Amino acid sequence: MTIRRRDLLVGVAGAGMCAFSPGFTAPLAARTHAQRSSGGSSQTYRRGFDNQRIPDLGNGTFLNPVVSGDRPDPAILKDGADYYMTFSTFDAYPGLTIWHSRDLVNWRPLDAALTRNIGSVWAPSLHKDKGRYLLYIPVKAKPQNDIFVAWADDITGPWSDPIPLGLPNHIDPCHAVAEDGSRWLFLSGGDRVRLSDDNLSLAGAVEHVYDPWRYPSDWIVEGFSPEGPKIHHIGGWYYMITAVGGTAGPPTGHMVIAARSRSLHGPWEHHPGNPLVRTESVDEAWWSRGHASLVEAPDGSWWSLYHGYENGYWTLGRQCLLDPVEFTPDGWFRMTGGDLSAPIVKPPGGAAVTHGMPLTDDFSAPLALGSKWAFFKPDADEAARATSGNGVLRLKGKGAAPSSGSPLLLTAGDRSYRFECDIELAPGGRAGLILFYDDKLYCGLGFDAERFVTHQYGRERARPTNPHGGRMRMRVTNRRHIVTYDTSGDGGKTWHRFDRGMEVSGYHHNVRGDFLMLRPGLYAAGPGEAKFRDFRFTALED
Repeated sequence: MTIRRRDLLVGVAGAGMCAFSPGFTAPLAARTHAQRSSGGSSQTYRRGFDNQRIPDLGNGTFLNPVVSGDRPDPAILKDGADYYMTFSTFDAYPGLTIWHSRDLVNWRPLDAALTRNIGSVWAPSLHKDKGRYLLYIPVKAKPQNDIFVAWADDITGPWSDPIPLGLPNHIDPCHAVAEDGSRWLFLSGGDRVRLSDDNLSLAGAVEHVYDPWRYPSDWIVEGFSPEGPKIHHIGGWYYMITAVGGTAGPPTGHMVIAARSRSLHGPWEHHPGNPLVRTESVDEAWWSRGHASLVEAPDGSWWSLYHGYENGYWTLGRQCLLDPVEFTPDGWFRMTGGDLSAPIVKPPGGAAVTHGMPLTDDFSAPLALGSKWAFFKPDADEAARATSGNGVLRLKGKGAAPSSGSPLLLTAGDRSYRFECDIELAPGGRAGLILFYDDKLYCGLGFDAERFVTHQYGRERARPTNPHGGRMRMRVTNRRHIVTYDTSGDGGKTWHRFDRGMEVSGYHHNVRGDFLMLRPGLYAAGPGEAKFRDFRFTALED
């Protein structure tokens, strides 16, 4: 089927990303990476830093997710023997942390590329063109949305200040180079716009070039929402991968479709096997799978990275999944990993980096902002609130509660975990530990010198007497959405259960919106600065 231009789509929503490498070549032969039977989602993960689950099983196979926790809209770049990836970071700053791998399975965080708050960051796109690294950054902001571009000569930065492109009506940019050398950004809704030769400004008007494949009308989806275009030039074909069906909502909604053309200028023909990826049942291990792109492994085989929600764990956000790809004799491709519930044979070749990072922090060094910790909706000078060193994090109070205080948060990727910290108040101040979705939905436990404050449903509720005074050790346990709090006045030798447990399975996007996750963290409010010592995170095995 040939796709022709038509009037601009309206009402597009969602997020996505793209990867493009003009040096890609077609695989010499189709390669199949068979999925090994293992008992599905009951498979036991290996454990890494802080007992966190890791994907590499150590026997030549891996188990998804390859990057756990809220890592939506993966933007992947192959750069020689190295792979770099970043994700949507929304209102967390510093944002757009760059992750590095050499085998597509083991990933470690580097530094954040975006330090200035320009709004809520959706579905970035990471590329390299003419020796320069490029990030295209769609932003939801007031008074106007836009897409920004930032560049760097080295992947670790420094990155330029983001440059607005003047694209308020689109999301999900994807950089691509046409056969005639022209540069383009493909956008949500089947649109594109020409770029200047230096990739840093527009060189034309937005035009409509593609009408995506439509799924049957009786499928249960969130909405059509064509978004997340990814363009790949492989073996004489331009392949366009698109997400449709909505990125959350019903678990069966999100899906991956594809089209191809001999020219970047079209016309585009639909993949005869659409959709290539779709969650078909709520019994599957991963829900709402979509926003895919292709990447070539060290051995020349092909793989796809996309995101999905873990069954029953909307609270963990959309996690990063890796799916083997097989090219077929007719020049099309298909994903072969099934529902991704069982181990998959790793891509051959490539050296494994140490996966992940410890979330435990003894505060002996400067605060790892961006790679580990991030503020929620920070002001321009937010980083000045936090000083870390010599075993103490000093955090200046802000606002009256987590809702107004730009809390300091982590991204946890396990279904169950515990975190604890020693907290010392400033006179008149308040502080505590929280599980934070956004400034309207969070829970946790705080205290002043006389009373506790219970955070529940994004509100401040009960205020029982605090027997410990202005300093205590506090512990939060989240075991499969059941949350308990314990406090200690003797440095953790004796623990006292706080008389208010909570259930947080509803603290997620389908209740509150905005595509975030429930993050552990800490906050300080009121005058002075709170002192935090010996922050410990431990993932708990189910």
